[in-house]
Amino acid sequence: MTFLKKLSKLFHSMGVFGLIRLTLDLIYSKILFPKARILRRPFYIRNEGKLIIGTGFSCGPGLIIDVFGENAKVEIGQNVMAYHNLHIGAIESVVIGDRVLIASGVYISDHGHGKYSGEIQSNPLVPPVERTLTGASVKIGDDVWIGERVAILPGVSIGKGVILGAGAVVTSSLPDYVIAIGVPAKVVKVFDFEKNKWMSAQI
Repeated sequence: MTFLKKLSKLFHSMGVFGLIRLTLDLIYSKILFPKARILRRPFYIRNEGKLIIGTGFSCGPGLIIDVFGENAKVEIGQNVMAYHNLHIGAIESVVIGDRVLIASGVYISDHGHGKYSGEIQSNPLVPPVERTLTGASVKIGDDVWIGERVAILPGVSIGKGVILGAGAVVTSSLPDYVIAIGVPAKVVKVFDFEKNKWMSAQI
């Protein structure tokens, strides 16, 4: 498809104002994050530590990335695609692999306010914002598909090729090549490479 045909197709689908906005988003993205494909505005990024955005990253409006503290890190791999309202927060480390597809309204965090297990726990009479932040790193493997409104919580490691169903809350780690759904997320299918099929998990 020639450039003029592509432009014409974009014009018919987006209109004049849509094209202007897309152009401004592209320019803004390339100035701030040269490796990224596009970050659609509005987006908010607080980077007190280390933020690595891989080549080809694209996201819809509403991206929020909070990297709290000089020792914190958020790393996004190559060719990651995210839709609207992705929120990533880190006080330790959030690492997202290559070719990850992220639907709208997804929340990924390596920390929370307070401690609610073990010997020393947070007192409910202390306001949540005043409770000590506790964190545990999050790692998401390559080729993961994260469904609409999924929450990925501290200390979770997600294997390669995992599919997370819409609305899942991931509170514990998942192995490679599984489908997990629910609150908390549970494995319901596993990919069988010999049969080349997704098979029901033995729960």
